[in-house]
Amino acid sequence: MTRVRYFAAAAEAAGVDAEERHETSLEALRAAVVAEHPALVDILPRCAVMVDGVRSDDDRPLDDAQLIDVLPPFAGG
Repeated sequence: MTRVRYFAAAAEAAGVDAEERHETSLEALRAAVVAEHPALVDILPRCAVMVDGVRSDDDRPLDDAQLIDVLPPFAGG
């Protein structure tokens, strides 16, 4: 099982700060969270996705992943 944490606008769109997921690949996870949280459809493609602290832009297995962070772009100075 993998814990997914959502931050800022991604948390607002998902309606949760974190959840436990069972998908076995990053692409499957992306599809499933958009299906369950439709407001993520526009935000998720712009988010950085960190798998156990390492940015992952491409599909990859999640068999051993324990933590996924979904980080939308942040503005600041």
